[in-house]
Amino acid sequence: MAIEAALAGRTALVLYGSETGNAQDVAEELGRMAERLRFSTQVSDFNSVSIKQLLQHSVVLISVSTTGQGDLPGNALTFWRALRSKRLQPGCLKRLQFASFGLGDTSYPKFNWAHRKLYNRLIQLGAERVCDRGESDEQHPEGVDGSFIPWSLKLRESLLQAYPLPEAVEQIPDDVLLEPKWLLQTSDTAELSSTSSARSTDYVETPDVPSEDLLDVPNSLTATIASNTRVTLDTHWQDVRHLTLTTPGRQLYTPGDILTIFPKNFPSDVNQFLSAMKWTDIADVPIKFISTSPSGNTAAQGQPLPNLMPGSSTTLRSLLTNHLDIMAIPRRSFFSQLAHYTSDTYHRDRLLEFTDPQYIDELYDYTTRPRRSILEVLQEFESVQIPWQRVCSIIPVMRGRQFSIASGGRLKHTTLGEDSRRDGLNQGDEVDDAFKTRFELLIAIVKYRTVIKRLRQGVCSRYVASLKPGQSLSVTLQKGGLGVSKADSDRPVVMVGPGTGVAPMRALIYERMALRQGVLDDANEKRVKQVPRDVLFFGCRNSNADYFFKDEWQGLQSEGVALDVFPAFSRDQRSKVYVQDLVRTHASRVYEALATHSGIVCICGSSGKMPQAVREALIEVFQQEGTLSREEAEAYMDGMEKSGRYKQETW
Repeated sequence: MAIEAALAGRTALVLYGSETGNAQDVAEELGRMAERLRFSTQVSDFNSVSIKQLLQHSVVLISVSTTGQGDLPGNALTFWRALRSKRLQPGCLKRLQFASFGLGDTSYPKFNWAHRKLYNRLIQLGAERVCDRGESDEQHPEGVDGSFIPWSLKLRESLLQAYPLPEAVEQIPDDVLLEPKWLLQTSDTAELSSTSSARSTDYVETPDVPSEDLLDVPNSLTATIASNTRVTLDTHWQDVRHLTLTTPGRQLYTPGDILTIFPKNFPSDVNQFLSAMKWTDIADVPIKFISTSPSGNTAAQGQPLPNLMPGSSTTLRSLLTNHLDIMAIPRRSFFSQLAHYTSDTYHRDRLLEFTDPQYIDELYDYTTRPRRSILEVLQEFESVQIPWQRVCSIIPVMRGRQFSIASGGRLKHTTLGEDSRRDGLNQGDEVDDAFKTRFELLIAIVKYRTVIKRLRQGVCSRYVASLKPGQSLSVTLQKGGLGVSKADSDRPVVMVGPGTGVAPMRALIYERMALRQGVLDDANEKRVKQVPRDVLFFGCRNSNADYFFKDEWQGLQSEGVALDVFPAFSRDQRSKVYVQDLVRTHASRVYEALATHSGIVCICGSSGKMPQAVREALIEVFQQEGTLSREEAEAYMDGMEKSGRYKQETW
């Protein structure tokens, strides 16, 4: 009791703004650090707390990623709007002590912009930092950990200095297992021993495809697969799918918006996991979550899993199929927990080596480089036996995967035989029962062999490849970062979309077609606006193997659509040609669109070298065609970014 009294009021609030889950992973690791320093800790997304709550804790730790055009993630936008309120007086957060870490990508012009905006606003309102801000770069050879680990060591020192522990109280050592906030237990304690063997015997092997049961995802739509077509040649190295889904009624979306698919694990992988953990006999026993909070206050603990409420009954098989990412690449914290569940000295020492910051390169070589999964780690360290009651505190949550929507304009809606009639629907129009919203996606199926010669398949892309027409699934729709509006329809757009990056470009092309066609006049004749032509630079390997939507582009041009398509085929000739090369080749065309007509640039596709190479090519275009110096050309590009005329959405 004396220790509890000495630590009373020592609290930490850990907040995250996360788009794909990486910032949440960092927040959870910060939460574990704070717990070891004897803070009573709460981990939450930004939108779940108020500005007032920031002042109710000893320290606030922040993890936030940047999305779109330097924006905060969706689960931080409500909080950000409140933080920007003009009603907040300077100095209103002077009692706030905080530390923040940003997750960014230097292939974006606005690197770590969301973190810097948030940090500066907190300082402006009087908050004080307890540690220098930290930032990571997705392009770092060792990923987020390359920056996070050294920063977290500095943060630990700073917290101990700012909040020294009372006498006779020590921090919780790293080799002591922390108590999870939620545990699993059987719904009926007698059922575990009395019926588990019968359940195991009655289990009938099923085809190795995930179940078609709908997941209970908050704010989701039920979408039906209309088609799932491979659009690359069977002989091509990559399987790329054109996926079409429909939902009842009318859903509003614009180019750049995102559809999230929530994948499931395959039965064969789940069975291997159950076997490795020796859980096969209890795999189908009903279980539920119980809180470990001594006060019974579960509000600060949140939900045990995003798509499963605390009172819900489930099974280990269902958890491993629908909710836990057993095929994920494990993080450093995963190995520190496994070390507690083995009696093999060699295995324990090896697992702990992966948690040592001085061996971060070895951890990278073992996990990220060969894309080794959690399931494979557990199969290699066969002495590890995780207690099933704690599995949800050790295995990461299965998160949805985001895909840019490839449909726009007349492709967005469908009725029974009346596609074209509904193209021009406005928000106030009536919709009949047969009306459906259509979403089209272009998805590359991830399947390759790693440096250890093992076949790798992406969890979601493997799931997508298994989807059949008529099958239903839960999806969510959210805003993206392109933001090219109706007001921009009179200015040209220069689009750069190699590979599947052409998906949002296609949506934009069809949307702009609908905007430019205008409305029906009194004589019921369509008025066509005279507008500058748009430009699409598309890149792929071969003109015959992976030139996506080739026939569509030709069809649109024959219809008189103001669009020029310039494809770059990197493997069709001896010297490789990429999209940035075509930007230089068509320098005068690009300069006319951007400088003469104040056009917009949209770049979509893989992050890394491509966006930077395209940006460099554009700078050279302004130097060559505009007779600008290097400094002037860069300044012009900076001006385009600030005015919203340079847009990038890469992944």
